[in-house]
Amino acid sequence: MVGDARGRRRSSEAGRRRPTIVDIAREAGVSPATVSRVLSGGAGVTRDKSEAVRSTAERLGYRPNLVAQGLVRGRSRSVGVLTPDVGSPFYGMLLAAIERTVVDAGYQALFASGGWEPQRQRAALEQLAQRQVDGLMLTGVMLPDEELRLLAKDQPTVLLLRHVPAFPGTCLTVDNRTAARIATEHLIELGHRRIAHVTGDRSQHDTAERLAGYRDALRRHGLPEDPALVAAGDFQEASGMAAMQSLLDGGVEFTAVFAANDQLADGVRLALHRAGLQVPGQVSLVGFDDHPRSSYVIPPLTTVRQPVEVLGASAGRHLVEMVEGGPACSEVHSPTLVVRESTAPPPAR
Repeated sequence: MVGDARGRRRSSEAGRRRPTIVDIAREAGVSPATVSRVLSGGAGVTRDKSEAVRSTAERLGYRPNLVAQGLVRGRSRSVGVLTPDVGSPFYGMLLAAIERTVVDAGYQALFASGGWEPQRQRAALEQLAQRQVDGLMLTGVMLPDEELRLLAKDQPTVLLLRHVPAFPGTCLTVDNRTAARIATEHLIELGHRRIAHVTGDRSQHDTAERLAGYRDALRRHGLPEDPALVAAGDFQEASGMAAMQSLLDGGVEFTAVFAANDQLADGVRLALHRAGLQVPGQVSLVGFDDHPRSSYVIPPLTTVRQPVEVLGASAGRHLVEMVEGGPACSEVHSPTLVVRESTAPPPAR
């Protein structure tokens, strides 16, 4: 009776605080070293003792101290993810795919937002370093190539959506230039000859690549490059509306628009609507990214679909593999054009 009472008291005390391997050892009648071997998957423990340890750990509600394990093993079981904009529809989908993959592999994803400014991104990277993450995932990063190469030499690093020559980590990119050319050629094949382009932020690599693809299509089909048809945006809806308004106010003639992303296309569509111009009856419109909502707007948007789920999952998988000793690599992913109701032949004159 006395022994039972003491056992109940010990169980009650363990229940009031987080149970340790000492509590499990006492309840299971084994040594703490045996408990540690069993819970870490070590060998040399009999089946009966292993089952006793595991059942006791489950009964007491034992959860391993990941911080302590990280100190012992030299790993935190976490990866840092630098992103420019957690509120962006595109980056939101990308980050969700990354997180699912690393969590499934037994790691935690720690996110830090650095905006589009190099100094803010450096500060965000310092915060992640203080958390002692095992590896880094960089998206939308604005830092110079050499700085990124030095960063990747210190720890496993995956660079997303940007190619850096001689990068010691993994680079996963999208063929923006080819995709932009295909989007513009879709409009040309419909019969459009005056095609406007609303760009993203000129400081970003995606912007330059998509502008180059637009120009490639014009040259391939013998169409003149008119600087008046190119209006600057910043990948946000308001800038798309402002860019389109500037084209309209300037009297620039066009029958189609290629916007550098779907958010810009939303702004372009609103400006055309307010000017009394119908899409696609008077102006055809193509976007880039294929946000989930783009198939539900009126009219549904023709756009370039980025393989966001595949890209995020691949990035997460490669980072985990590098953390665990695997090699770095490079991949180029190919977007596809999704044709919907926002494009049509130009109106008859």
